[in-house]
Amino acid sequence: MKENEDPEQVLKNIAEENSINISSITPLGGGDINEVSLITSKQEKKFVLKVNDAKTLPGMFPAEKQGLEALFKTSCIRIPKVISTGISEDKAYLLLEYIPHGKQGGDFWETFGEQLACLHKNTADKFGFEIDNFIGNLPQKNTWESSAGRFYVNQRLRPQLEMAEKQNFKLGISSDFLENIEDNIPDEAPALVHGDLWSGNFIISSKGEPCLIDPSVSYAPREMDLAMMKLFGGFDRKLFYVYEEEFPLERGFEERVPLWQLYYLLVHLNIFGAGYRNQVMNIIRKYN
Repeated sequence: MKENEDPEQVLKNIAEENSINISSITPLGGGDINEVSLITSKQEKKFVLKVNDAKTLPGMFPAEKQGLEALFKTSCIRIPKVISTGISEDKAYLLLEYIPHGKQGGDFWETFGEQLACLHKNTADKFGFEIDNFIGNLPQKNTWESSAGRFYVNQRLRPQLEMAEKQNFKLGISSDFLENIEDNIPDEAPALVHGDLWSGNFIISSKGEPCLIDPSVSYAPREMDLAMMKLFGGFDRKLFYVYEEEFPLERGFEERVPLWQLYYLLVHLNIFGAGYRNQVMNIIRKYN
């Protein structure tokens, strides 16, 4: 942003570039990475506008756009439509359909379970994705791999472990650790996953539907989404029960939950610091 430039004027410029005649701008909670606003046009159409510094996280919004579009194309679960993405001045932006919020109906969690199973049944020839993307503000590698174990070790754990080492977190990884992890991963087909499915990354629409936002998409082991959902809570057990009916899991899933959670805890360690080290170490000791 240019010195002394009004932040609201930047949003108005982006709206004008997208032929939106603004009536109002309302800040929404965007976390530490992005500024998020609700844009209302004079025609009473509403949009969500996400903005960040174009130089700090180049490629974040184009990657998010591609992920949202991949999820949207499945027609399994409600996903906000992407209107556009681009750069205005020194700000990168992502303009999305606004989905009005509502309250969950009596069968919300059962529907969510069915729709998540539907999503995970979308597959690919290999594990990975067309592009690398992000999880939080960290890069996420998606180079194609032929097996679930190699994908998880090479594209998920190795980059985070290397990052933790550079930040001087002493994790005491044994020479057999990654091989032990790989040996415990079932040989399932790749699944299209949200990739960062905690309770803050779904909303309830005005129709009472589950709606996924802020993805870190890849074709990955589907158990990763389910393990992330169990890490911080916020998902009713009815969801998991219906999911299991729709798309039964390989035997031993509950024992593997910490294995998958290790990735997300390493991400939190690398972003937020040593407060997550003990949880990381508890899982590492199990497989060292």
